[in-house]
Amino acid sequence: MKLPTAHPHPLVRALFSFWAPTRKSMRGWALASVVVNAGIAVTGAGVRVTGSGLGCPTWPRCTPDSFIPVAHPETSMLNMLVEFGNRLLTFLVLAVGVACVLAAMRMAPRRTSLVRLAWLQPAGILAQALWGGLVVNTMLNPFTVGMHFLISIGLIAACWALYARSGEGDGPARRVTHRDIRRLGHVLLASVFALLVVGVGVSGTGPHSGDERASRFDLDIEAVARLHADLVYVVVGLTFALLFALHVTNSSPRAARRAALALLGVELAQGVIGYTQYFLAVPAALVLLHVLGSTLVWIAALRVVTSLRTRAQVPAPSPTEAPAAV
Repeated sequence: MKLPTAHPHPLVRALFSFWAPTRKSMRGWALASVVVNAGIAVTGAGVRVTGSGLGCPTWPRCTPDSFIPVAHPETSMLNMLVEFGNRLLTFLVLAVGVACVLAAMRMAPRRTSLVRLAWLQPAGILAQALWGGLVVNTMLNPFTVGMHFLISIGLIAACWALYARSGEGDGPARRVTHRDIRRLGHVLLASVFALLVVGVGVSGTGPHSGDERASRFDLDIEAVARLHADLVYVVVGLTFALLFALHVTNSSPRAARRAALALLGVELAQGVIGYTQYFLAVPAALVLLHVLGSTLVWIAALRVVTSLRTRAQVPAPSPTEAPAAV
């Protein structure tokens, strides 16, 4: 009997590659996990800007009597379908996470580092689903909504770590550029995370709460937006500094320079979107683009940090070093 991994059609082989993984297919599943987790973070923002945050007013059921959308006197069917569709995407994200776990466990030889990183995905997705229930039960409290996005950011970081590690060995991390440049990369990543946290505060203070019944942070929107803009300048300045340091250091790898340049490009595009939405009174479509941009900035910053170090393959023990069988 032929296994699906021996199927003549390449798409079928790719879909079942987690059962007979190679280093390349393991990286492919890890990258797929980055994409789907970033995607559900953006579609979650789509739920909010369309006013569908309480489209399914209960959890885990969509309505008190049904797991799927049915006519409800207080909620439009369109809003119910938008919220329910986002809930269904969780199963796609979970399926990709399970595929990563299976691929990591069936790798030969098995790498404990990949297995541990892969297990973070189903665990994180379960935590995210349970937190989603809290978001609904607290009527879209801005703190719970903001944490929902930040949990996604953490999951994306775990998925990117799996992607980066699956292309490396299990030896100790070795920097590929000057020590201070790598430290600058870590400071940059921390600044991007701080920028995302403050961005959540801006979202929780401004419009597009997800539903008229949702509460808002009792903050001065102008002050929070200015703080957010100031952090943008810090992040862009640090990116310029990193790019300059990599340029003047002849030993810096090309991959690191490309990663820093890509980050700067995404940041500048995100800045244009951010200022445009501010001066246009925060239209919903631009909010959605801004959330997409925020997610891409985070991924690009993670790429920069992982490009500043590498890990060598751990050599297998020679026959004379292997323990004798008893």
